Amino acid sequence: MSLNIEARDVIKTILQFCKENSLPESFAAIQRECQVSLNTVESLEGFVADINAGRWDVVLPTVAQLKLPRNKLEDLYELVVLELVELREVDTARAMLRQTAVFAGMKQEEPDRFLRLEHLCGRAYFDVREVYGATPKEKRRAQLAHALSQEVTTVPPSRLMALIGQALLWQQHQGLLPPGTAFDLFRGQAQGARDEVERFPTLFDRAIKFGKKSHPEVARFLPDGQALVTGSVDGFIEVWDYMAGRLRKDLAYQAEEAYMMHDKAVLALAFSRDSELLVSGSQDGKIKVWRMRTGQCLRRFESAHGDGVTCVALSREGSHVLSGSYDGLARVHGIKSGKMLKEFRGHTSYVNDAAYSPDGSQVITASSDGTVRVWDGKTADCVTAFRPPQATPGGEVGVLAVALHPGNVDHVVVCTRSPTVYLMTLQGQVVKSFQSGKREGGDFVAAWVSPRGDWVYCLGEDGQLYCFGVQSGKLEHLMQVADKGPIGLTQHPHRNLLATWADDGALKLWKA
Repeated sequence: MSLNIEARDVIKTILQFCKENSLPESFAAIQRECQVSLNTVESLEGFVADINAGRWDVVLPTVAQLKLPRNKLEDLYELVVLELVELREVDTARAMLRQTAVFAGMKQEEPDRFLRLEHLCGRAYFDVREVYGATPKEKRRAQLAHALSQEVTTVPPSRLMALIGQALLWQQHQGLLPPGTAFDLFRGQAQGARDEVERFPTLFDRAIKFGKKSHPEVARFLPDGQALVTGSVDGFIEVWDYMAGRLRKDLAYQAEEAYMMHDKAVLALAFSRDSELLVSGSQDGKIKVWRMRTGQCLRRFESAHGDGVTCVALSREGSHVLSGSYDGLARVHGIKSGKMLKEFRGHTSYVNDAAYSPDGSQVITASSDGTVRVWDGKTADCVTAFRPPQATPGGEVGVLAVALHPGNVDHVVVCTRSPTVYLMTLQGQVVKSFQSGKREGGDFVAAWVSPRGDWVYCLGEDGQLYCFGVQSGKLEHLMQVADKGPIGLTQHPHRNLLATWADDGALKLWKA
């Protein structure tokens, strides 16, 4: 038995999956409603053969999806660790010991057994007879294969397809899967219609109306495109079925009117890449981390900033929150520790936007002091600072937003409080500029880059949506989207659908 680099990567991936060890919601619903056993494998003979051959890179992903007795899981994981130690893959063995729920339970219930495995990982030699004892490795595999085979069964493909069909029907019944929506079985999530070609919006789709004393301050589509989330001036965070223009009542907490909320206006929203976590920032300097599915507040940062939180972003792994504030600071907070971990000092006015670089090694901030700064993500040192061209010499035009360009990791779109938006390098060189063409009343208040980077959309203080072609560098389309008080805009992650909102209490959707 041997484990190559790819196999070890598979194991490490499964370690993370094992920690969660949860069923997809649709199949969990079937299990509750129909009492269907999910301990099935595609081929019982193949499952047993893989165990007997020690193909752990195949066995572990299979077992991670099953519900097995704790003692049998411990026997399996123990044997995998022993064989990894035998191969001198001690780093992978230690990772299993420290990161999986199975060994966490063993450490509590059978500490001597756990400590023996840790001790073996620290040895400079390996004694086969001492480790495996009177039961050789091959016999242990055979015993384990027999024991696990008693816990699983096979299901005819036709039955599996029937179960999948029932799962999707259940999702539709709960309102989680709109009729006609495709479902990606490999990712375990619904996939909305994807527009193959990026086009600027030209048509009004629908409006979501808020109360007389309320309006959205921020809105974002989920990364999976399944919902639109708004943060309002009255502190409410609401999840919308944007296709129907109404609140998502399939979310139990919203059906019971137990909304996610802050004491003050919600100014910033961001999501984890899997759409599971939501981060919100409010006018009183507080940040909260929520679980989208349940509305549960997982973490509160009561004193994240000394003034309003203008922007938030989650790190790629979802463990850190980056934030900017009217207090002129950008900070990184640890979700697990609940503490402020890093502080980026240097701006002399509001920090209006903050983003991680694609690899997470740098932080990019935009400020009302007229500068964009690039910081080292580890040391919090300022690597470079640059100022977009100013309309008048010596002027200080605030930078409202900075967005990474999807097609080039070294390019950012920089939106200033002026009639001009820039495509720039992270070293401060202007690649292209886009202008509204207005000398008065055409200053931009917000900007967004389309998912593939073909378009830059800007919202003007005149309530107009300016659509610039990145390749042409020209204004390709212009339309009125707000009568007064325009605030912001956002785009669907894979559709030609934009949302704009204003202080008149309406959020409007626009389609190509």
